Amino acid sequence: MDRKTLEKYSSAFTLSDMEIFIFPELLYSLVLANIMSPEIWKWRDDPWFEGIKKMGLLKKVHRVKQYIMDHYNFNLDLETWGLTDKQTEMSRFSDFIDPATLSRSNALFGYEGDKYYFDMDIRRHFGLDQYDSDIIPYWKTETVEAMNAFRYKPDHEAGAGECVSLACLYAAALFIVAGVPLEKIFLMGTPLHSQNFVMIDEGVLTNNRRIVTKAMWYNGTELSALARRALEHEQVTYVAHSSGWIHTLYPEATICANDFAQFRDKLGKYLETLVDYEIFMNFLRDYSRHQKLFQISFRCQGARHYIRLEKAFGYEHGSKNRLGDKTNHKLFCEMDEEDLQLCPFDQRFSIEPDDLLFTPQPYDSFLTSLKQTFPAVVDHPEMISDFKKFVHTVPRLPSADKAYIPHPGITISTEQSREEIIDYLSSLRNSPTGKRMDSTCSHGTESGHPPTHDISEPAALVADLAFYAGRFMDSCDWQPFFKAAFERNPVAAVHFREVTLEEVYSQLQSWPGESIYEGNRMAQPDEVVNFKRGDGLEKAITLVNVIKTRDHGVDTELKVNGRQVVVVFSGKRFEFLTEKRNLFSNFAAKF
Repeated sequence: MDRKTLEKYSSAFTLSDMEIFIFPELLYSLVLANIMSPEIWKWRDDPWFEGIKKMGLLKKVHRVKQYIMDHYNFNLDLETWGLTDKQTEMSRFSDFIDPATLSRSNALFGYEGDKYYFDMDIRRHFGLDQYDSDIIPYWKTETVEAMNAFRYKPDHEAGAGECVSLACLYAAALFIVAGVPLEKIFLMGTPLHSQNFVMIDEGVLTNNRRIVTKAMWYNGTELSALARRALEHEQVTYVAHSSGWIHTLYPEATICANDFAQFRDKLGKYLETLVDYEIFMNFLRDYSRHQKLFQISFRCQGARHYIRLEKAFGYEHGSKNRLGDKTNHKLFCEMDEEDLQLCPFDQRFSIEPDDLLFTPQPYDSFLTSLKQTFPAVVDHPEMISDFKKFVHTVPRLPSADKAYIPHPGITISTEQSREEIIDYLSSLRNSPTGKRMDSTCSHGTESGHPPTHDISEPAALVADLAFYAGRFMDSCDWQPFFKAAFERNPVAAVHFREVTLEEVYSQLQSWPGESIYEGNRMAQPDEVVNFKRGDGLEKAITLVNVIKTRDHGVDTELKVNGRQVVVVFSGKRFEFLTEKRNLFSNFAAKF
């Protein structure tokens, strides 16, 4: 492999945030790897999903959401996958990406797009302030097997993963369990977050473990505010789909132009709403600093009462009733007489739930009516600006002005079995590469110049990388695996830093001899150490990694013969037994 290809294929084993940013085809490769894994297919047998086939599509999505909520936690720490440094990572990719471009797109290289994180000091937020400013985390994206294996870690009773892992898990689970066609699922990556947009009903956004429907997007709660942050503040760096990807950095795109256009249209409609009383109250619940401008007027026992809006919202706490919906009259009845007045409060705009102002209408029409009803509202431009943002978010998506690469995309059906899908992807990866097939699903044309991002046949490349991301080592080149294992697995080295090689060997042998991956699929050293288990071959490779990081300057030999695996270093011999059969035939290599 040439240097760039080797970096790309080795990145399929580590899947750090930066690697996916630079090689965007890796994101969908992990989705396919999770679909090929037997793990999510087992969910179909869980009693929780009994009768799911009879449910509507949106209810199926809610079922999957609750299963993920019950079985997985969000995890983003510095210990799980260890640390690297900016110089090391930049030297890896210096031939592929401009450092200035990277700094504008990656939070750990100077990105300041989200004012929230910039104000709070992102390095302190993630615990990096204890290290030199050059130190950054790996934050590897987990396969479903690695997510499940968190149960083996101390104080972890469930699986876990970071936002990209959860996005890929959702995409695979919605396809396998809920029967959502892959064509309806779009994965979006920003410098600080990853989430999916699913084109069913009015649209569904996945956000870490949760989902956000259009109604939830506008409900003004703290959870919705967290879900909104990425699309409100950040550039969407790339979008991945079964038809391909599109990236802000690269002038070419492999996504189907028609599919991307439909996605932009559907997402745009999801991010804009008609305004009525409920939406306006939800806005003021979310942007509480503007509550002081308003009071609510309502009739009770034949008299009109007035209450400061911030006081009114206070009554929502501990009550099942809400100001903005049909239960508001019940909430009014719960209010203490001491907080009510029979005369309006001075200098506050008085609003009534049944006012014609709140007849459902587009946000621009509503603003016109609001200014006519309360002329002095123009003296509060921040409130108007925040309101526009709340009811009409304009996402910063990659430009559609790209050179689209025609190809057929990944076409698998919810009716196919796992085995049929694996066979299809196997045949796709073995199709002739470098050939760009004609496709009716692209309006773009070739730019006439070699693409800046190496692309052979895009669907075949994504399928091929999926087998690497899924660790199907009986059909993959070992060179990228070893490169990733020995260069980007710092946790194993740190864990054994203070002990002799004999003690390393003893610890490895004391751990259960079971891999987190079934069959001939292989864990990386940091997975072996994090979850304290592994097949003998995985343990042997972990030992080689520990030896290499100590920089003894002496070759380490790895030998595999049948079930026997031997590591030879400086006259010492360490033996393991493997159940990973037929991966090698009398293999021997020095590292």
